[in-house]
Amino acid sequence: MIADDINEVEPYGVDAKGFEPRSDSRSDAHVLIVDDDSRIRQLLRKYLIRSGYRVTEARDALHARSLLGSLSFDILIVDVMMPGESGLDLTRSLQGRTPVLLLTARGEIENRIEGLEAGADDYLAKPFEPRELLLRLDAILRRAHAAPPTPKNAAIRLGGAQFDVERGELRRGDEEIRLTTAEIALMRMLARRVNEPVSRADLLAELGSEDEEERAQERAVDVQVTRLRKKIEENPRAPRFLKTVRGAGYMLTPDTN
Repeated sequence: MIADDINEVEPYGVDAKGFEPRSDSRSDAHVLIVDDDSRIRQLLRKYLIRSGYRVTEARDALHARSLLGSLSFDILIVDVMMPGESGLDLTRSLQGRTPVLLLTARGEIENRIEGLEAGADDYLAKPFEPRELLLRLDAILRRAHAAPPTPKNAAIRLGGAQFDVERGELRRGDEEIRLTTAEIALMRMLARRVNEPVSRADLLAELGSEDEEERAQERAVDVQVTRLRKKIEENPRAPRFLKTVRGAGYMLTPDTN
């Protein structure tokens, strides 16, 4: 387990047998670790490289921005509490351009929800098991690279917005509205079952959530839906397209062609 005092553990508390073989989702995936603690960066780097990732480190948000301007990354692991610009602020500024897994020392539900509201694809509270880190990274990358389902309609009209199911793109006119990998996964799930309620359990399965707290899981889905409404609806408080069906879940009701 990753402890607050890194010196208390071997690298991530596992020996060589604890490292997992390279998986398809990790093949050549490039990870940027953003953390002001050099010990944590080094331990994460060692573990992830042995597990099949390519890894680059950034000591803070400013350093990360410099690297993002010159290199391409598949996913970022970002510590929330850093001097200067916080991990939450960095995540907000990315606007879903690159998937983000947030690391936080505060594991309360509200703190985790704050991370999702900032646009993170997932969060992980310290201390954590290295296997859980890999599971969450793999789940995010699978969503990012998943082949889209074959929908009834390749594009769904939502008032002035349009969602391209195959590309996973949301547009309003010529403007592309950035979506996180989690938001894309939810939209595709809802698009497969338009005008039909989709339960939170089904949406959680689509997200590949590993969180064992039922309340935290449900809140995570609610936060993603709230974020989607802000991007889709003219009035998110009175949704026309992404509706809540009491006791059943959520339902996408697009314009008819």
